[in-house]
Amino acid sequence: MKFSKTLSLLVAAASLCMHAHAQMPNTLKPEEKVYGLSKFWQEVNYNFVYLSKVNRTAWDSLYTAMIPTVQKTSNDYEYYRELQRFCAFLNDGHTNIYMPPVIGNQVLNTMFGNYRLFIQNIDGRAIITRTNLSKKDEIPVGSEIIEVNGMSTHNYMAKNVRPYIASSTRYVLDDQAASNLLQGPTGTTYALKIKTPKGAVKSLQLIHAKTEEKETYPALTEPDLLNLKWYPNQVAYVALNSFGDKKIDSLFIQKLPELYKAKALIIDLRNNGGGSTGIGAAILDYLTNDKTFYGSKMVSRLHVPSFKAWGVGLTPKDTVNSAWASKAYLNNHDERYELITASTIHVNTAKAPKVIVPTAVLIGHNTASAAEDFLIFADKQQHMIKIGQNTFGSTGQPYNFDLPGGGGARVCTKKDTYPDGREFVGYGIKPDIEVLPTVKDFVQNNDAALNKALAFLKGKSLQNIGVSKLQPMPRSSK
Repeated sequence: MKFSKTLSLLVAAASLCMHAHAQMPNTLKPEEKVYGLSKFWQEVNYNFVYLSKVNRTAWDSLYTAMIPTVQKTSNDYEYYRELQRFCAFLNDGHTNIYMPPVIGNQVLNTMFGNYRLFIQNIDGRAIITRTNLSKKDEIPVGSEIIEVNGMSTHNYMAKNVRPYIASSTRYVLDDQAASNLLQGPTGTTYALKIKTPKGAVKSLQLIHAKTEEKETYPALTEPDLLNLKWYPNQVAYVALNSFGDKKIDSLFIQKLPELYKAKALIIDLRNNGGGSTGIGAAILDYLTNDKTFYGSKMVSRLHVPSFKAWGVGLTPKDTVNSAWASKAYLNNHDERYELITASTIHVNTAKAPKVIVPTAVLIGHNTASAAEDFLIFADKQQHMIKIGQNTFGSTGQPYNFDLPGGGGARVCTKKDTYPDGREFVGYGIKPDIEVLPTVKDFVQNNDAALNKALAFLKGKSLQNIGVSKLQPMPRSSK
């Protein structure tokens, strides 16, 4: 009886899922689908800066296998899903496929009509971290999704979620697999089993539909661009939540008169997804006496067709003591690179006294792009320590182009490393002190990384952390 009931649920879910997909546009002809697939394959082969890390035989074999697959897709949504699966093979967070807006607008993630669920990866589990307000008692925050459509959450992710996510790092893939666990078109049905923090197991049937209820628990609020708080012992906490708006520089400068009172400082970059490298560097100007900051080394691929032709048949032995043969061989193997800059250089232009005190920088998986550039600029600052988790671990200069049916794609064309060549794309910038969040911390609203920073900074001075030569600039009495 139990098997029969489960089978019935799965059949019903599959039927509704097919119905949902049937509502999607079906505008692309088979030849257009092959063109879009081939366009992406071509641009990757020509422009992708990490092509040398790709198994070319497997990549080409997958392309060949995808040709009949994309032609048989029943609508444009399924076609773009296949393109996303193809893209995910490259394991790069700055190389992506984007669905046409007409399709994307019909794909939901957190909304299920009378229910709304937000999910995060905590402790390697899919944890519900927010619901609509009216369901907070029925589905307590901190509950774990343990089963989806008759499969364990782990197996469901492995089959239906992970293969479609492009990510440079395994831990960001884990995060996105959890947050996108229940993503699907309007009308898609999910049969869930949920384990509450007290251990009770509940079954829940959900269907993707717009949720009219606006209130959530905890409340869903947009973080301020900059947030300043004070903690005991004159510790200033400053959250820099984006480098995408130049206004944050002036906001930080406005706070300087207050920050001069600080005996220690916490800079929180955990929710900073990047923006402009120069914006973050302009804030760093006020946190160090260094005159010059050295940022990432940048390289891109160099392709000269004649050298590629001349490289046919050459072996590594042929390149010894021959610059010409080396160029030809590398071109032929798509491994010739051009150095854009050995290091991006930023000159300190601060026009006010500095805030140079023991400083903890909070980082995490959502610290990305220009926020990672900030950390590279600050790499040699002796009075700064990084606390938290590895950063996002993906950056670069994407080349954007259109695909049939109104969608698009981008391919990463630039490799960034530390000035000395250390790689952080694919690995993340590592904290000096690692702090991993737990479900218990989340339920109890305990910010473990912040607490670790406060404990570390307690009683610290420039002298007792071994930075006696680093002194703050004199401050104006005005």
